[in-house]
Amino acid sequence: MSQTPAVAVIGGSGLYHIEGLENTRWHKVETPFGSPSDEILEGTLQGQRVLFLPRHARGHRLNPGEVPYRANIYALKSLGAKRIVSVSAVGSLQEHLQPGLFVIVDQFVDFAFARDREGQPKTFFREGVAGHVSMAYPVCSYLTGALEESCGACGIDHQMGGTYFNMEGPQFSTKAESKMYRAWGMDIIGMTNAAEAKLAREAGMCYATVALVTDFDCWHPDHDAVTVDQVVAIMQANVAKSRQLLAHVLPLLDLDSPCHCQDASAFAVITDPTHIGDEIKGKLASIWSPRS
Repeated sequence: MSQTPAVAVIGGSGLYHIEGLENTRWHKVETPFGSPSDEILEGTLQGQRVLFLPRHARGHRLNPGEVPYRANIYALKSLGAKRIVSVSAVGSLQEHLQPGLFVIVDQFVDFAFARDREGQPKTFFREGVAGHVSMAYPVCSYLTGALEESCGACGIDHQMGGTYFNMEGPQFSTKAESKMYRAWGMDIIGMTNAAEAKLAREAGMCYATVALVTDFDCWHPDHDAVTVDQVVAIMQANVAKSRQLLAHVLPLLDLDSPCHCQDASAFAVITDPTHIGDEIKGKLASIWSPRS
């Protein structure tokens, strides 16, 4: 589907809309991988075409294992998205990563193993197509650089770089698990973003995560003293800052410049094209086509 290029935002806990969007309309999209989490909001922000998808659906109706990650990425790609900024609430596994800080993620460790068995595989390359994209550097350096500059311009406390540990969920960690993740050197913990990064790479889309620290995970000695009201207050402040960040960074993003992310799947598929059926070729047409 030919579309004007767009930047997409996937909103996490607390971020269910983007302020300042004009000429808005909702798209109901169906994909070969099912329906996305919700309808997708299209609008313009200072002339930039923007697509917004609430990861957990409006009203936060989907837990992390129920999010249709393949459909989400496919739908955004089919509507013309070239770059994705993901906003996600996380817990901190390190003392220096205080609640209220923004972490611009540069690495993931994915321990969400059960979802493939439960019908949410983290790859488009199945059903007779074998493909392997590189995830050594799982986020787009152009996007992370732009986010870092905009955090600075907006006066938002942030850290450039950090490892996002993707746990299974939906339950939070035990204290023993939390201490183990800390000992492994993980920085922050969440339940969603590794799948998005993998699928965006397969789909040839630039991807970056802005992780909003809401609390220390249960490893912290003062964890039990933290109240729900305190966490909610931090989350609300984070969401307000994330809207400020998005309003600054989205109009500045260049959607026409080429990026290595967009070529990631070009040589990923090792299956002989003559052995790939027309049905699966059709399913993958928006994100991949066999080399000629």
